[in-house]
Amino acid sequence: MSTPTSPAESSLPQRSSTLRSTNTTVTRQTSVSDDEAIPDTDSGETTNLLVERLRALKHMCAYLEDYVNATAKVQKSQSKDYEKVLKTVSDPLRESHHFSQSVGGVASLFENIRSNTQGMVNIYLDTERNLKGSVYPILERLHKDIKAKTKEVQAGASKSAKAVDKARGVTQKHIELLAQQTASFDATAGNKLEQQHDPYVLRRGINHRLNKQITEENNNRQEILAVQNNFQQFESHVIQTVQGALDQFFQFMGGQLDRQRAMYGDILASAQKVPPDFEWVNFAMRNDAVLIDPDSPPRSLANVNFPNQEHRATQALIEGSLERKSRAVIKGYSSGYYVVSPARYLHEFKDADDFRREPAPELSLYLPDCVIGAIDGVKFSVKGKDVSSSKVGNAFHTTTELSFKAGTPSEAEKWWSVIKDASRGPVAIAQAPAPEPAPEPAKEPAPSPTEPTSATSPISPAADNPPAYSEKNGEAGASAEKGADTEKVESQEAASPASGGISRTGSSATGPGTDEKKG
Repeated sequence: MSTPTSPAESSLPQRSSTLRSTNTTVTRQTSVSDDEAIPDTDSGETTNLLVERLRALKHMCAYLEDYVNATAKVQKSQSKDYEKVLKTVSDPLRESHHFSQSVGGVASLFENIRSNTQGMVNIYLDTERNLKGSVYPILERLHKDIKAKTKEVQAGASKSAKAVDKARGVTQKHIELLAQQTASFDATAGNKLEQQHDPYVLRRGINHRLNKQITEENNNRQEILAVQNNFQQFESHVIQTVQGALDQFFQFMGGQLDRQRAMYGDILASAQKVPPDFEWVNFAMRNDAVLIDPDSPPRSLANVNFPNQEHRATQALIEGSLERKSRAVIKGYSSGYYVVSPARYLHEFKDADDFRREPAPELSLYLPDCVIGAIDGVKFSVKGKDVSSSKVGNAFHTTTELSFKAGTPSEAEKWWSVIKDASRGPVAIAQAPAPEPAPEPAKEPAPSPTEPTSATSPISPAADNPPAYSEKNGEAGASAEKGADTEKVESQEAASPASGGISRTGSSATGPGTDEKKG
């Protein structure tokens, strides 16, 4: 049987800018998309491919084991029985697509074996003992090595792949929840949302879960990459072991007739022509899009985007550090990270870090249900009921007056203004600049000589003349009449285009629109 020729007989094929082969070095350039929170790729795709390749090598080894074993048995018979040897290699290799079909590879080696075995009809009976005692055990041990390698790859990748799939599922669930709640925020036009459905809190929760997901993905990637980098060395061992087994096989069969010696010599020569990295280099070229590029960078949270990441409901009206007076007298004030969200919640967090722990609020006050106290230098107070489910919030499930302290009087005034405006009604969130419609003179109240007339004034009317407490329905006392007048003036000022609710471009301690947060 003639052996097919191939243009790749003298040199290995190469693809420009995709693979560079110098001895046993394989280099691939594959770009990795970092702009999707949940990649479409299967975390176990590379592992499955490598396991399938090990299965192909195992079956290749099994073919050789059958070949040598059958040869040893056929030594007792004549040419008719020796045809059984040819039968063991008559079928194509399993998973033959894993092997190069050009001359010089594993596939051409088996074609050579089939061709030479066809002419072997005379067998020496005394070679049976040598074949079974020396050549066959080498291939048997190699077969066991391949099986052990397969179990090692499957066991090592299974756990990390499951962790990646689980982390991706959790992230996807919370991204869908954020989409639902941002849509609900837009549809309800500023109505009260449940604290746990605040899009700001959900967005920070997604950051936390994305960080955990990417950590699992990178750990899984490193494990698979380590296995992949070891594959070329392992395959070289497989090829070299096969070459050694066939070399001994040739030595034992050397006592046969010269024609048989020439046939087995041809088999050995065909096996020795296979470079240790020939099959791996060709395999890597054919599967360049599936194998991991060791030079590609790992994923980074800074390059990941997810739906509604920049939605207006997720951007704080004001955020920064404040001190809150503890209920225990001896403790005094304790520092915390506070945020006023567009959903009109005042949240307290331990810090601004989204990654070390779940960014769940320690304390949450729904400002429209609260009474805002007056400013006293750097201090102000908020009287309301905590709606969070944290351990800290359990102490404030009843209506409690909370005292806050800022770093400077101006910072305290910014916080008080934003909180005051958020307690009145929906807060205007600055988007792209747009011309304001001209107000009707007949409906606009006459401005007071003491009222600010600039439409870009950073201080709300509430900050110009802060009351001791905002009057709520149902409050009674000696100052009820005066509070009603104050509330009427404040509602008129809130309706005026010149002094609307505090926007994200207004004054805040560390909110957008100021330089204090940017530092």
